[in-house]
Amino acid sequence: MTGAGGRSGPGTTGRDPVPASAPAEGDPPVRLDVLTMGRVGVDLYPLQTGVSLDRVTSFGRFLGGSATNVAVAAARHGRRSAVITRTGADPFGRFVHAALRELGVDDRYVAAVPELPTPITFCEIFPPDDFPLWFYRWPKAPDLQIHPEELDGAAIAGAGVFWATVTGLSAEPSRAAHHRAWRLRDRRPLTVLDLDYRPMFWPSRQEARAAVRAALPGVTVAVGNLDECETAVGERDPIAAADALLAAGVELAVVKQGPKGVLGRTRTETVEVPPTPVRVVNGLGAGDGFGGALCHGLLAGWPLERVLRFANAAGAIVASRLECSTAMPTTAEVEALLREVGHAD
Repeated sequence: MTGAGGRSGPGTTGRDPVPASAPAEGDPPVRLDVLTMGRVGVDLYPLQTGVSLDRVTSFGRFLGGSATNVAVAAARHGRRSAVITRTGADPFGRFVHAALRELGVDDRYVAAVPELPTPITFCEIFPPDDFPLWFYRWPKAPDLQIHPEELDGAAIAGAGVFWATVTGLSAEPSRAAHHRAWRLRDRRPLTVLDLDYRPMFWPSRQEARAAVRAALPGVTVAVGNLDECETAVGERDPIAAADALLAAGVELAVVKQGPKGVLGRTRTETVEVPPTPVRVVNGLGAGDGFGGALCHGLLAGWPLERVLRFANAAGAIVASRLECSTAMPTTAEVEALLREVGHAD
């Protein structure tokens, strides 16, 4: 079994875990470029492709979870990032802290829920487009045990980007914590909701849609693929979905269309960019690489077309690698791919 190493990020913090409710006494105020909130876990991915799990003989162990991966991806672009999440009080929880530090993500808002195990995710890898997932998040994932009163309001309000996912709305107290975070943000620019609909976490698509619709007025950016947009606003056509998201209150709708590329739409601008061609190894995590790169481009104030081309290329690079968190590319790697495919500015 491999470790969390590989393409590591910036240096480690070297600090011990602290309670997730606030910075430790004496710490300077937190000034974050990107603060994410939501899922964390350990990915156990087979080191053989095209083989079902019952025949796999070896696995790689990697940091995982969508919100966590986005924080890692942003850190790879030099952004100071942190994640608000929960683990179990177990060896995998210790691994999460170590991997976050190795990858340059502040872990001060990661705490343990002693009665729950750190989640584990298995997948099968059948390139180019079949990657079944098995989530082990029973009896309940600790990242759904984030309580509203535990949040660091100043850090949330002051982050350049605050990124949350729909999965965090699937259970209490996490749902209430998300709504408190959005109230603290008060619709500050770059308050992002990743539509990230996972049907196994919800009783029904209708219940997920109701939760998303209640959340959209509190955010300014929504990001999702066509199925996630259909869950959120009942529209699968990219333009109709983007318009419905704008009508619900967001200022930027980003609709990922798979082989047709990405659509970005505001009230005054529509941009569509083609996909970035790569040889797909594992499509899991590509959306998180896209998300971290999207954060970087939006914080940089780039034109929307440049932001989307950069994010598209970052996601493509992740799809060309086995793992998720340690597969997140650097800015230099993304720019090199853009030059190679003729999409550079």
